Amino acid sequence: MNSKKQNTISIDNIYNLDGRVPVLKAIPFGLQHVLAMFVSNLAPITIVAAAAQPALSQEQVGILLQNAMFIAGLGTLIQLYPIWKIGSRLPVVMGISFTFVTILCTIAANYGYPTMLGAVLVGGILEGTIGLFGGRLFRLIKPIVSACVVSGIGLSLFTVGVRSLGGGYANDFGSPSNLIIGVTTLIVCLLWSTFAKGYLKHLSVLAGLIVGYILSIFFGKIDFSTVMSGGIISFPHFLMFIPEFNIGAILSVFLIFLVSATETIGDTTALVSSGLNRQITTDEISGSLAVDGYVSAVSSLFGCSPITSFSQNVGLINMTKVVNRFTIMTGAVAMILGGLIPPIGNFFASLPQPVLGGCTIMMFGQILISGMQMIAACGFNQRNITIASVSLSLGVGLTAASEADIWQAFPKVVQDVFSGNVVAVVFIVAMVLSYILPENSQA
Repeated sequence: MNSKKQNTISIDNIYNLDGRVPVLKAIPFGLQHVLAMFVSNLAPITIVAAAAQPALSQEQVGILLQNAMFIAGLGTLIQLYPIWKIGSRLPVVMGISFTFVTILCTIAANYGYPTMLGAVLVGGILEGTIGLFGGRLFRLIKPIVSACVVSGIGLSLFTVGVRSLGGGYANDFGSPSNLIIGVTTLIVCLLWSTFAKGYLKHLSVLAGLIVGYILSIFFGKIDFSTVMSGGIISFPHFLMFIPEFNIGAILSVFLIFLVSATETIGDTTALVSSGLNRQITTDEISGSLAVDGYVSAVSSLFGCSPITSFSQNVGLINMTKVVNRFTIMTGAVAMILGGLIPPIGNFFASLPQPVLGGCTIMMFGQILISGMQMIAACGFNQRNITIASVSLSLGVGLTAASEADIWQAFPKVVQDVFSGNVVAVVFIVAMVLSYILPENSQA
């Protein structure tokens, strides 16, 4: 597109990366991206906080959710408008990642929330640095490995979703009221996803959340006393928890950062291909990975888990072809402003676990299906079938058997990294097999 048309303010520029768009017409498109990922951005924090020992208070969770919105907006803004080489200049929407939920729950439960944050801080700095100066190293992770890992993530999250559906770690776990709320929320998500049209389909989780929340009020499960406890305006809280460091936790989280990096590469590549109709450049990959890592490290200083690119927003761009950076930026600004308003975070902190479970079960299932689709795209030859079957069997099997001390013969650092960590086992096994099995092994 010529520069003259770029400099002309027009709604038509929403389909161009750098065109100028009227502010009032850009905002609805930007907000659409926020709505597509809003609940998904906050759910990981709620899940990890619920698993932490000692448990976090509702007030603390509310502050973390406020911080999560601020971090997601900040990460998206840097992707759109880079700082030095950190950022891709692509319409990539960033948010708190589900990829880390399983390992972070394990670390927070066994070592405490500060140790989890220390692992995220170090892992984020390592990923950002490797992405910035050696992004080509991530090319060593073959597509079949990424496919197996995504499938493993989906499998590992099923118990998390069902635990939330039943009421989390509350004393009334599995009670009729919890199950009614959770199942109703899930049904609403399914119906919305089935019958809604166009981009509204992406709001199925939000629809389920609203209905589940209203139902929870009738069951007396909502505590409104803390919603306004932080006032109307408040800056995000820095260093709520002082990070602590454990080598096993750091190694575990760093392995997942490698996995998250491959997801970001896949998302940005798909976005450039479908939205901009060209091949992605090495600098764009490097910049996107730098944001993935460094902003994740910053996220830990605000008490939050790592961020990554959001696939649902890539899908939204593929559907609407709206790639304008300024337009997406209005959504990023909306997230940052949301992070300055405590009642929003406190509202989601009051969300009962059954509602969260009903909303996320379908999400977790979709992650598994995405992994299966990725495996199918790699091809069902004998080599890929072997890599997928062995890595997933060992990942799920060894994790399930960890309660029986199957890892007791290994050094403690190995136990810390792999015991209870489905994704780490799947990643290592798939990675090794991808290099030792011959490429010409066909079905």
